[in-house]
Amino acid sequence: MAPGAVPRLPASAIVVPPGALYVCVSESGGTPRQTGIEYEGKTDSLCRRHPEMAPCQYERNACRRGGGRVYAADGTEITLATEAEYDRRVRRVQLKAN
Repeated sequence: MAPGAVPRLPASAIVVPPGALYVCVSESGGTPRQTGIEYEGKTDSLCRRHPEMAPCQYERNACRRGGGRVYAADGTEITLATEAEYDRRVRRVQLKAN
C-alpha cells in the first residue's frame, strides 16, 4: 500500500473503467458518481511509471477541487498525505536570476 493511503474499499464500491489509473468518486444530489481519470498518450505512460509527477497530480487535484475523492485502480484512496509523500520523492528545482 502506498504511504499515507487509506485501506481499500470493498471491491464492489469502486468500479474502474478499463485503462483508467484512478477514479474520482463524488456526490451529485446525494447520488455517488464515479468518473475514471485517464491520461492521453505520453502522459498516460508517464503517470503509470511515475504517479508523483505534476501532470498526474493535476488531474487528481482537479477531482478534489470538485469535492471528489481519488482512488487508485486497486481501490486505495490517494489522499493528500499520499500526495505529500509523492512531493518528497520529487525534487523541485528553482532557478533565481541574479
